Amino acid sequence: MSEHPLPPQHAQAVTGTPATATVPDRAPLGLFAIFGSTFFQLVGYFMLMPLLLLRMKGDGVSTALAGVFVATGWLGVFLMTPFASAITQRLGRRPSLWLAAFVPVLAITGFLFSDSLVLWFLCILIEGMAAGLRWVLAEAVVAEFSPAHQRGRNVGLFETMVGTTFVLGPVMLAWVGAQSDTALWLALGLTVLGLCWSLLIPRVPHAADAHHAKVGISGVWHALRAHPLIMTVGFVGGFFESGLTSILPLYGLALGLGATAAALLVSASGLGSALMMLPAGLLADRLAHDPQQRWGDARAARLVIMRVCALITLIATLVIPFVAGTPWLAAPVAFLWGGAGGCLYTLAMIDIGSREEGITLVNSTAVLVLSYTLGGVLAPALGAAALQWAPTLGFPALLLLVAGLGWWLLRRGDSAPSEGTPRG
Repeated sequence: MSEHPLPPQHAQAVTGTPATATVPDRAPLGLFAIFGSTFFQLVGYFMLMPLLLLRMKGDGVSTALAGVFVATGWLGVFLMTPFASAITQRLGRRPSLWLAAFVPVLAITGFLFSDSLVLWFLCILIEGMAAGLRWVLAEAVVAEFSPAHQRGRNVGLFETMVGTTFVLGPVMLAWVGAQSDTALWLALGLTVLGLCWSLLIPRVPHAADAHHAKVGISGVWHALRAHPLIMTVGFVGGFFESGLTSILPLYGLALGLGATAAALLVSASGLGSALMMLPAGLLADRLAHDPQQRWGDARAARLVIMRVCALITLIATLVIPFVAGTPWLAAPVAFLWGGAGGCLYTLAMIDIGSREEGITLVNSTAVLVLSYTLGGVLAPALGAAALQWAPTLGFPALLLLVAGLGWWLLRRGDSAPSEGTPRG
């Protein structure tokens, strides 16, 4: 499990001195492996989640309990994320990625061979924990192994790929049929394929700060204090992109849509992510290297784009009162939620990836994932309850509160560097 040392330039993550961002020689193969394995694993996951939700509803499970089930997966992500840097420090990045790819195979096997609701909750919790570990590591490696002038493009491309899995998973479910046993087997097969693809990940360079950086809760707290605005960006992005996406099938059913049409609302949200995140990354690269710096320095330019995305989220949410009488509006609203929320996350990842490396980058990514996950946990839990008990007033009020607060905090956000010297 030994890993090759990084060049001296990577000492910046420890010393805070300027350094030229160095990309390992095998980075292209590593990026290819991470892209591919993540793609297959997430297609299986986003096929699995609406399938399990619809089956639970078919078995008479209440809408509120179904929302808690979705939130349990996010709880697993939330529980694991603070310790991603500690696991990575002990095992290394490649073995940790392998572990995160193997555990979901076991979890889906539990869904296949048992109808026990208790076991299903346990399996979704375990799968969420594995997803949290993989999520943090994959994001950090993609950001770190990208040249400074292409970081926005690569991170945007990775997030776009993730967004396409939001679309492909439900589409494959609709094609196979939500009531077919084949659907669960196909989800398992895709997850196994993601595990096999993970074996292509080459040896990852040893992080220069592996023995010095703070890890665990202490490391996450340090990163949070350094980048407090990331918490706001991550929460709003997670609430609207992934959290609400998880309960869009329930929202569709509440609007009177059929099961298949309700599941396809998830695809509308994913399509928004897929179409908007790469342009956001490319725009961040372009504005960061604008010779006239009309939007300020690179971080100031990214903050401008984040504010626009938060405003789009707020405007889309203001349409909600009209959706009940015009159900076809649900798809465009879901599209904007997914796209703007995904762009917020993408820009935040580009921002921290431009400043940090190694375990320090893992910690900051963990903060972003934690805040995103917090939004992902609260959206299905509170949203499903609001849909059941106050669909006309409570559900729109909840969404307006989050969208409005996020936009207001970003408007007040300071784009000044918090510490250290940016990498690019």
